[in-house]
Amino acid sequence: MNVIETRLPGVVLVEPTVFGDERGYFMEAFQAERYARAGIAGPFVQDNVSFSRKGVLRGLHFQHPNPQGKLVSVLQGEAFDVAVDIRAGSPMFGHWAGCRLSGENMRQLWIPPGFAHGFCVTSETALLAYKCTDYYNPDAEMSVRFDDPEIGIDWPALAERNLSAKDAEANPLASIDPARLPPFG
Repeated sequence: MNVIETRLPGVVLVEPTVFGDERGYFMEAFQAERYARAGIAGPFVQDNVSFSRKGVLRGLHFQHPNPQGKLVSVLQGEAFDVAVDIRAGSPMFGHWAGCRLSGENMRQLWIPPGFAHGFCVTSETALLAYKCTDYYNPDAEMSVRFDDPEIGIDWPALAERNLSAKDAEANPLASIDPARLPPFG
């Protein structure tokens, strides 16, 4: 397994070891001891699966309280996956890191608790799976505007974007009360 640092401390890209031949491939998508050594520690309490069509953009989502760490992978298709540091008081507050995850590259993105998460599907369809360190809590869920100019995410160019009403109406990060954001440290 290869672990690649991103520009956000704690957010890492994981390249699992893949064993393949003409029959197909095998890989361990998660192994607690090895991932913990890489700084990706659970416990993981919930696994989510998301299927979306090209142009669907989900996010930027976070929970506070009950922040969720997420280990994200794309099982089929391709998506551009993003983490944004939204921890009040963080020296990297408002900074983002993104990467392409696909069923072909089999990479995973680790997004620690305290970061907002979003993705945009760039293939015809995409099937995402992600492990979470805390349970979904609808009362704690919030969104940051995906195109917040102060964050400046460089989303892939697509002919059309498809957002939920909640995501389309999300506020920019600067307008969210810092008391509603996860703290740094």
